[in-house]
Amino acid sequence: MPRLAHAAELLDGPLDDPATLAGNLRDLARVNRLLGGIALSRQALEGLAGRAADRGAVISLLDVGTGGADVPLALLADWKRRGRRLQITAVDDRREVLDAARRVRPEIDAVDGLTLAVADGRALPWSDGAFDVVHCSLLVHHLGERDAVRLLREMARVARRGVVVNDLARGRLAWLGAWLLAHLATGNRYTRHDAPLSVRRAYTLPEARALLAVAGLRPVVEAHGLLGHRWAIGAAIG
Repeated sequence: MPRLAHAAELLDGPLDDPATLAGNLRDLARVNRLLGGIALSRQALEGLAGRAADRGAVISLLDVGTGGADVPLALLADWKRRGRRLQITAVDDRREVLDAARRVRPEIDAVDGLTLAVADGRALPWSDGAFDVVHCSLLVHHLGERDAVRLLREMARVARRGVVVNDLARGRLAWLGAWLLAHLATGNRYTRHDAPLSVRRAYTLPEARALLAVAGLRPVVEAHGLLGHRWAIGAAIG
């Protein structure tokens, strides 16, 4: 299945319908929770920082393209249950998305260990090595190869231990599953349009490894969705 590099998702266009945007973020959170996206990020983060956390270190994490911030919220809750300490800064380059995240979870700004901010992952306003780990979920497929490498290099620049990249895997069965889920489980027009298109825009795992290599990152842990629809890679710098 060829990659639709130039197709546009509704989330990449004008976000002039706050209620529909909030509904889309709720749909994405359900997918992340029920189809293993959060679990994949958890596994990759464990491979990069789990031992240090168990020794009592406070791990700082930057989540780029956070959307509704459901993944960082889940990671925070998981580490808290395990007696670990995690501090997360969650950023999105569109203020409308963060406003919708607050609409979905009005208490989000009061969550201990989480800070929301507006920032573009391709030009992050932090110094080199500012965070232990830099993470993104369902972001890379929005970008062409050049911008994806630029994003990964910038993530690596501000990371000390490494980066975690979590995304969809392009494939016919994954596309069919996304189309069926979007049309049977929700009436949200953003989700119905973007879910199957996201799969067509996604990178395969070998393509993702190649992008990481160009960005100077070395995979040290990989996690794969049971349905073959998704992957996460924890990569060290250099």
